[in-house]
Amino acid sequence: MGKGYSTEEIRQKLISTLDGVVSGMSGVEISGNIGINRITMAKYLKVFAAEGLLRQKNIGNVTLWFLEPGQESFTFPDDYFKVAPQYLEYLLKDSEDRVYSLIRNCLHSGGTTNRLVLEVILPSIENVKKLYDDGKIGTSEQNLLNTTISKSLQIFNQSQVVSDPKKNVVVIASDAQSRLNSEAASAVYHSNGWKVSHLGDMSSAINVLFDLDFQKLLGKIWKQKPGILLVVVFSQTDEGLVFFADSINPIKEKSGKNMKLILCGKLSKKTKIQSDMASDKIEEVLQWSQTVSQNLK
Repeated sequence: MGKGYSTEEIRQKLISTLDGVVSGMSGVEISGNIGINRITMAKYLKVFAAEGLLRQKNIGNVTLWFLEPGQESFTFPDDYFKVAPQYLEYLLKDSEDRVYSLIRNCLHSGGTTNRLVLEVILPSIENVKKLYDDGKIGTSEQNLLNTTISKSLQIFNQSQVVSDPKKNVVVIASDAQSRLNSEAASAVYHSNGWKVSHLGDMSSAINVLFDLDFQKLLGKIWKQKPGILLVVVFSQTDEGLVFFADSINPIKEKSGKNMKLILCGKLSKKTKIQSDMASDKIEEVLQWSQTVSQNLK
């Protein structure tokens, strides 16, 4: 570790050193600029390149290093408000690499998955939906943008987190429109140490055999029934919530009090569904889940 710098300090110095340097810099130049032994610096350059912070270009016997686009230096929690408009701008400009680099940089700068998902990703999902509903983008472009958002969420899942065997959650989307919200919630659960089983869009499983199929799955992922198991269903329609609640509740009754059903979607006032928790706000679902996990004995 050069001069007692932490990894994060080296990262920030690299960003400052390479920011705006169009022609790139060699490892020797970078180490001299930052004041770190060149052999030590070479190791860090490879690590940061693997993380997506840097890219390299070989010219003859010289390796030049460049800062990947979107590597602004952030200070959290003060800079969360900057990230949301920047993410949406890159997303709508089809700057896919910048979208991913921005998320990685936020994580490396100390941003939390919880706040980045709630304050950056979810508003962008709503913005894309509104653009489509207003006729400003078509189905093809909506799918393209949603795919980029989905890939962004996968970056959070790549973080190494030790899951708690007593905290288990199954996440279901009852329709294609709810898939991104289910992925967003799964990313937060993962970062909070839950063992996540994300089933994705389960609309094709809406049939009379679902309860048997689901019970078989639970026998594998919650075999010894450690701790608690949350089943979280996301849906854009009452019908989706009703179907999965009606199918899962009998299984829940047999499994005991440590299995909980959570419904996330807008329910009409006339619709009555049995569940342990229901809300149309993901943040409320996540907060309730956290409270339940903290009450584990």
